[in-house]
Amino acid sequence: MPDLLLELFSEEIPARMQAKAAEDLRRMVTDKLVDAGLVYEGAKAFATPRRLALTVHGIPARQPDLKQERKGPRVGGAEAAIAGFLKATGLNSLDEAKIQRDPKGDFYIALTEKPGKPAVDVLAEILPMIIRTFPWPKQMRWGEASIKSSALTWVRPLHSIVATFGIETEEPEVIQFDLPGVSVGQTTRGHRFLAPDAFEVRRFDDYVAKLQHAKVVLDPERRKEIILADARTLVQAQNFELVEDPALLDEVAGLVEWPVVLLGSFDAEFLSIPDEVIRATIRANQKCFVVRDPATGKLTNKFVITANIEASDGGTAIIVGNERVIRARLSDAKFFYETDLKTKLEDRLPKFENIVFHEKLGTQAERIARIESLAAVIATSVGADPAKTARAAKLAKADLLTEVVGEFPELQGLMGKYYALAQGEDASVAEASEDHWKPQGPGDVVPRDPVSIAVALADKLDTLVGFWAIDEKPTGSKDPFALRRAALGVIRMIVANSIRIKLANVLGDGLTGYTSQGNEIVRKGIESWAKPSTTVRGAVESAYDAWTAGGVRNFISDRLKVQLRDQGARHDLVDAVFALGGQDDLLMVVRRVEALGKFLDSDDGKNLLAGTKRASNILAIEEKKDKRTFDGAPDASLFALDEEKALAQSIASVGPEASAAVAKEDFAGAMAAMAKLRPAVDAFFDKVKVNDDDAAVRENRLKLLNEIRAATRAVADFSKIQ
Repeated sequence: MPDLLLELFSEEIPARMQAKAAEDLRRMVTDKLVDAGLVYEGAKAFATPRRLALTVHGIPARQPDLKQERKGPRVGGAEAAIAGFLKATGLNSLDEAKIQRDPKGDFYIALTEKPGKPAVDVLAEILPMIIRTFPWPKQMRWGEASIKSSALTWVRPLHSIVATFGIETEEPEVIQFDLPGVSVGQTTRGHRFLAPDAFEVRRFDDYVAKLQHAKVVLDPERRKEIILADARTLVQAQNFELVEDPALLDEVAGLVEWPVVLLGSFDAEFLSIPDEVIRATIRANQKCFVVRDPATGKLTNKFVITANIEASDGGTAIIVGNERVIRARLSDAKFFYETDLKTKLEDRLPKFENIVFHEKLGTQAERIARIESLAAVIATSVGADPAKTARAAKLAKADLLTEVVGEFPELQGLMGKYYALAQGEDASVAEASEDHWKPQGPGDVVPRDPVSIAVALADKLDTLVGFWAIDEKPTGSKDPFALRRAALGVIRMIVANSIRIKLANVLGDGLTGYTSQGNEIVRKGIESWAKPSTTVRGAVESAYDAWTAGGVRNFISDRLKVQLRDQGARHDLVDAVFALGGQDDLLMVVRRVEALGKFLDSDDGKNLLAGTKRASNILAIEEKKDKRTFDGAPDASLFALDEEKALAQSIASVGPEASAAVAKEDFAGAMAAMAKLRPAVDAFFDKVKVNDDDAAVRENRLKLLNEIRAATRAVADFSKIQ
C-alpha cells in the first residue's frame, strides 16, 4: 500500500516546541486519515531545527465506498416534506426509496452509496487544513502576505513543503494543494551552511538518506545519541567524566541538525564558585555541559560545546568564542557569589517586611515568623533540637534575596545552605535551607534530618491552613498555590520518616500563628469553622473540628489515597479507616490500612467482611423502617438458639481483645482477633432468622448485629469497604 511523506521546511523552530509539534503533526494527520476511512499501518514524526517531517505507511490507495441510510417523512406525508427528502438524498422519485415499517407508521428510507475518493485527493484536502490550524504556542506572519487577513501563520516563516504519496516500486505522486507563498512539491534543502542546495526526494527512505548526505540527522533521538557518545569520548580521553543532563540534551539536540561536539575550558580560578553555580551559568547562557573529575566528584574547568557545523579550523574559533562568553558570565557569577558572602543571612531578613507573600496572608516576614514558631512546636515530635529548628526556620528563606538566587532562581535553598555554612551555622541549620523546599514532586527526595523535617512540615502546613482559611482551595485541575503538592509533601515526610504527629493539633497551632499576628481575614475564616458563640481562641482550639468537618482532613486524606493507590493500596480501605473519626495520625492510618489490606486478602478477612456488610445492610434497612437505632447491649435471656449465644460470647471476648491490640498499635494482632469472629458470624446467618415474628426477639437480634458492627469498628468501618 502507498506511503505518505510530508516535510514542512521553515526557519528555526524553538527547541522547546519541537517534540510536541512532531507529535501534534502525527496525531492530526492520522486522526484525519482515520476519520476519512483510511486506516493506516504505522506513522512516525520527526523534528529538526528547520523542519517537521512525517511518514505514514500502509495507507489504502482509495477510500472505501460509503453506504448511507437516511430516514425520510412518513408515507402519505406532506408534499413539501417529500420534495425536500428527494432533493436532499438525490433520489429522482419515491420509487427509488424503500419503505420501512415502524410502530409509529411507515416511513420512506433512502439508501445512497457515496463512492470513495482516491487517498491522494483526501490528503490534498486535509493537509492544508492541518497546516492552517496547527496549534503552535506562538505564531507569526511574514512577507507581503502578512498584511492579508487570510495570510498563513506558522511558528517561523514556512518556506516549502514536501508532500509525496505512492508505493515503493513506482514514482510517487506529488500531493497538490495551495498555500500562499509556500511551494509544494518534492524539493527540500539540507544543512543551512554545509549543504544549502536544493534537492528532490521521492519517499521516506530516500528522504532520510539524502538528508544524511546533506548533513542533516533527521531523528532527534539519533542526534542525542551522537552528542552523548561523542561528549563522553572527549572527556574520557582526559580522564574526566561528563555531567549528564537529560533536559539539556533534549534542548541541544533541538538546536542542531548536524551535531559536532567540542571541548572548551575556563580559568581554574572560577572553581572557587560552588559547582551548582558554575553549572547553572554555563547551562543557561551557552547550553553547554559541564565536566567533573571522577576522583574528587568536583567540577573541572572544562565544558562541552555542541556545534552545528564542521568548521574548517576544527572548531577552534567556536571554542574560543564560547570560552570568551563563559568567562564573562562566570566573572559575573563570581562577583554575585562573593558579594552575597559579605552580608549575613539574618541581615537580609528586614527586607522581607516589604515583600507581600499574599495580600490576605501578610508579608514574607510574617510568614517566616509563623514558620519559626510552628517549626519549634513540631521539633519535639520529630526529635529535632528546638533551638536549632527555630534558627533554621528563621534563615531558611533568606537566600531568596541574594544576588545568585536572583540570577538563578532554581538554586534557591541550595545557596542558602552554602551561605549558612560559610557564616558558621550548624550543619543541620544549613541543611534545612535546602531541604525545607522538598519534596517538590513524586521523584524528589524526602528530608531526613530532624531539623529539616520540622521546618519543611511547618512551611507546608502554614501554607495549607492559611490558604484554607481564606478559601483559596484547589478547584478541578487548578491549583495555583501548589496545595496538592504541599499536602503530598506532608504525607511523604510523615510516612517515610515514621513520624508520630497529631495533625489536628499542629493545624491548630498553625492557625494560632495567623491570629496572633492580628490577621482579621484568617480570624473570620476560623470563626466560620466554629459555632457563632465560640470565641476566637476557642475556634483555634476547636481546629480539630475543622480538621474532621470537611476542609483540610478530606483534602489530605484524598492526597493520601492517591499516594497509597500509587503504591498499590486500595483507596476504599483509607475511607474505612478515616470513617472511624479522630484519625489525624497519618502514620497510624497507613499502618492500619496495610494491616487491613493483608487481612482482607485472607479467607477469614473476606468472609468476615461479607458477614459484617450483611449485618450492616440488615441494620440499615430495619433502622430506616423503624426510624430508630438498635443501640445497647442485647438481653442474654432472649437468646433462643445456640448460634446467638455463641456469637454474643465471641463478640464479648473478641471486642476487648481487638481494642486492646489497637491501643497498643498492634494492628496485625487486632486483625487476628477479629478473625475469631468469623465462625460465629457465619453460623449465626446460617441458622438464625433475624426478623423474628416476636418483636422482642427481633429487636434483640438486631442489637446483636449492631454488636458485630461495633466490634469490627475497633479496626475499621467495614461498611466503607467495597
